[in-house]
Amino acid sequence: MKTYELHVAGLKRHLPIIQIKRNLSIASFIILGDTEMVDTTAVALAKKLPDIDVIITAEAKGIPLAYELSKQMNLPRYVVARKSLKSYMNDPLIHEVQSITTEEKQILCLDFQDMAFIKYKRVAIIDDIISTGESIKILEELVSKAGGRVIAKAAILAEGAAAERDDIIFLAELPLFVHEQ
Repeated sequence: MKTYELHVAGLKRHLPIIQIKRNLSIASFIILGDTEMVDTTAVALAKKLPDIDVIITAEAKGIPLAYELSKQMNLPRYVVARKSLKSYMNDPLIHEVQSITTEEKQILCLDFQDMAFIKYKRVAIIDDIISTGESIKILEELVSKAGGRVIAKAAILAEGAAAERDDIIFLAELPLFVHEQ
């Protein structure tokens, strides 16, 4: 199996290169279960983030990073935009999203309590990887509709063209592997 050697925040990982479309492969970066990666990158990202009141992330891979960043920045809680409606959700705010690694459209939603917590706050959107930017865009819309103000968008990695964006904070670049058809 081909791998890509990633260097981020002083850590090294060998990521498997996975074909996700006929002409496109990605280096598969999974932080779930990688405590060292989460802890180390949270410290590095916390140093780059402006003064914020709350962190929001999309379910599920960004959750451990949002948790550790919240600890590093002494924030009392963070918000998770869920990928499905839950029976406990009261008057949820819902948006559709299409990610590079998911074939079907998905939803991201916030419960009324999360919306109330975000209202009037300075918010940082956090994810493990920013690639197409669609998830970040939908999270930004959710935060805006909830009455919060996004003042930072950050991830461990910027994949492909996202690394050229000047509106995101990231620690390292991750290439996309495009194949001739």
